[in-house]
Amino acid sequence: MDELIYWAGVAAVAVSAATGVLEAGRKPIDLFGMVLVALTAALGGGTLRDLLLDRPAFWIADPTYLVCALAAGVATFALVRLVRLPPNLFLLPDAIGLALFTVVGTEIALAYEVPWLAATFLGVVTGVFGGVLRDMLANEVPLVFSSELYGTAAWAGALLYVGLGSSGVAAPLAAAVAFALIVAVRLAAIRWRIRLPTFRARS
Repeated sequence: MDELIYWAGVAAVAVSAATGVLEAGRKPIDLFGMVLVALTAALGGGTLRDLLLDRPAFWIADPTYLVCALAAGVATFALVRLVRLPPNLFLLPDAIGLALFTVVGTEIALAYEVPWLAATFLGVVTGVFGGVLRDMLANEVPLVFSSELYGTAAWAGALLYVGLGSSGVAAPLAAAVAFALIVAVRLAAIRWRIRLPTFRARS
């Protein structure tokens, strides 16, 4: 399971770096700015998780994550200059990155013997915080605050992962099912514009 979580984390970093470039690419940002957005999107959530767990930041402990984020960001920057891509293409890899990071973050928190509810929340933090920073740098309202089900999808998947694990389901299968749920809920919410109620005070 440790190896699976490791490679899921590497994939999450690469996918999230790509989404950072795809979203920021809608603004006139140069290569350095794109790389900054990509690294922030890819590393931000996991860094906050590690700070809360009082452990070394994952990309400092293992520079492979940093290299993957850099490579994915630069490669995506080059690709979009050569190929015309749909403007909302980033939503699909963003859903995949959200799911990967949520499962990875939840498992890491559980490995540190964090209580199950707090562990699921740390999974959500891992999944969404990089995207929050990405959107802020791109001068956009963060998706988690304004879009179709986002953090809700992540938390549902984290809770399912913990529930399956406590029921005796093998960890790799639990991770796969939780990943599939997060992606399915997120994409369904985008397709049918499913949102939570917004705050409106009575006048």
